[in-house]
Amino acid sequence: MSGPSVSSVSSICGEKARKPPVKVLSSQLREAEGCAAGSGKPECSIKRLGLGKPGSLRVSVVWMQGTVVEVQPDQNTALLLDETGNFTVSGVNSVPKGKPCLSPGKYVMVMGVIQSHSPEPVLRAVKMADLSDKAAIHRNMWKYEVEDLQQTLP
Repeated sequence: MSGPSVSSVSSICGEKARKPPVKVLSSQLREAEGCAAGSGKPECSIKRLGLGKPGSLRVSVVWMQGTVVEVQPDQNTALLLDETGNFTVSGVNSVPKGKPCLSPGKYVMVMGVIQSHSPEPVLRAVKMADLSDKAAIHRNMWKYEVEDLQQTLP
């Protein structure tokens, strides 16, 4: 006999099921509409990448990748650049294993909660990882990964 499903365990514990992060480009957040902080965290409506599935996606937790441009430890932030523009990551000093990623020129992934989308996206980091070892592959594939995921999501 199998145990209770994840959703029933979550409801037993009184937690809402968390949505996984959505892969996005900084330009998608910059151009987002309908951003509101109804549940305490901003949720934005972004235009899907690609031609297959029209419509928009609601996002609040995102996965982004980019090159570290500048680190400001005194302000607990880092400025990153993806192929579509800059974005800021806040809370970098408190991310486990985040500090080794924080050198200008490193290619990193960031999972975080949207804090702001305009004029430049700002995320509060939850997780960071250094992808510099295979940066060329990660950088070249990123837009395709973003598009593939966004076309797959309902």
